[in-house]
Amino acid sequence: MFERARNELLTLRDCLRFAVSRFNEAGLFFGHGCDNAWDEAVYLALSSLHLPLDQLEPFLDARLLPQERDILLELYRRRVEERLPAAYLTREAWLGEHRFYVDERVIVPRSFIAELLNEQLAPWIDDPWQVKAVLDLCTGSGCLAILAALNFPEAQVDAVDISPDALAVARKNVDDYRLQARLRLIESDGFNALGEARYDLILSNPPYVNAESMAALPPEYRKEPQLALGSGLDGLDFTRRILAQAKAHLEPGGLLVVEIGHNRAALEAAYPELPFTWLETAAGDPYVFMLRRDEL
Repeated sequence: MFERARNELLTLRDCLRFAVSRFNEAGLFFGHGCDNAWDEAVYLALSSLHLPLDQLEPFLDARLLPQERDILLELYRRRVEERLPAAYLTREAWLGEHRFYVDERVIVPRSFIAELLNEQLAPWIDDPWQVKAVLDLCTGSGCLAILAALNFPEAQVDAVDISPDALAVARKNVDDYRLQARLRLIESDGFNALGEARYDLILSNPPYVNAESMAALPPEYRKEPQLALGSGLDGLDFTRRILAQAKAHLEPGGLLVVEIGHNRAALEAAYPELPFTWLETAAGDPYVFMLRRDEL
């Protein structure tokens, strides 16, 4: 069908209609930036045609050159047949207005912590200029570490990951944002390689998918590094390590901010003595907790 479409589709509108039909027919899963077939078809089109991502209407009835149509239809074909997340096809992901390079070596960035960083963690941090040292555990593509560096302009940022492949992707993003002087990439299993380093702020979007959910992941999520997703039977294995070790790496008054997905009830049941503060995000407050050093 994709081969025949090369000779029949003329305009961008034609291609979008075709893509939405194929995406819905294939039962694709959307959860890496878009949540429906239309938005994903539009994003892939505008990205591949090098058009502004926020301007579709002026181009809807523009006729495509054969080469442009071939490139776009190939992206649509791979999305359907290979079930690759769109970000792996375009080699980019967006957190708000910030673009990051991504490929199959890292999970697609989608952390709720990003919006909190863009608000400089107000009101929990009074003066962003006084934040001097930040740690991002499980940095992946480096996106949260980069946002931390941008929003806390006096901070030195350490970005840690166990995967050298992930750190290679993070290196590209650090270089793209020209943050080499302020952002250090460290290969480490959690805190192991950090010695006695202390931070004003520790961030982490760690693996947190429980075993039952891992077994039921749609194909698109199975294209991501499984090491960055699963975390034991209840999804809290890595979070337990963070809670056990973070205090030793926080300065007095320092903050720990961790994303834990849908595990709030399990976490509160496992640690009834900890006074978690649940931070409000666009999706609500069950996903990201904060603890001060003296609360750990």
